[in-house]
Amino acid sequence: MLGVFLALVLVFSGVAVGALEQREGRPVPQPVPFSHAFHAGGLGLSCRYCHSAVGYAPYAGLPPTETCMTCHLYVKPDSPNLALVRESWEKGEPLRWNRVVNLPDFVYFHHAPHVAKGVGCAECHGRVDQMPVVYQPKAFTMKFCLDCHRNPAPRLRPREQVFNMAYVPDPELGRELLQLYHVRPPEELTSCNTCHR
Repeated sequence: MLGVFLALVLVFSGVAVGALEQREGRPVPQPVPFSHAFHAGGLGLSCRYCHSAVGYAPYAGLPPTETCMTCHLYVKPDSPNLALVRESWEKGEPLRWNRVVNLPDFVYFHHAPHVAKGVGCAECHGRVDQMPVVYQPKAFTMKFCLDCHRNPAPRLRPREQVFNMAYVPDPELGRELLQLYHVRPPEELTSCNTCHR
């Protein structure tokens, strides 16, 4: 019986990891042609403008129509590209954005502690500010997460730089930030229950 259970776990884990890897590098179409390269890169909008829950919630959150309409009531309000946004606004029904990253249900992830400890958005999501259509730049495998949890210092940045896509982390400063931000030791960060609850 235990052998059958382990075989099923391996099969389903392989399917989940395979699904993660298949998404790597492939743009995810959205219902509205939204360019992160233009909005985040060209205009310099912060990640938090649209993904407002990133500092306190597990998920960064997807923008409600009201966020889009803050500008688009005045900027290109009649653009054909914004037809679904206008319809959503008029009907009071949310846009159905397509998630770019979907972790398996057996993985626990919370954005807030990562932001609080100085892990920049670009560490996992890549240079979103240069992506006309967003894609998952890396496979979010267990190895990907463990590599960082075993040695987080080279990936840490000052909190005020977390949303700066162009910031290049300094490993020496990262070692100081480990102490300053009270980052747990690798033995705790790599414990199974950190990511599997």
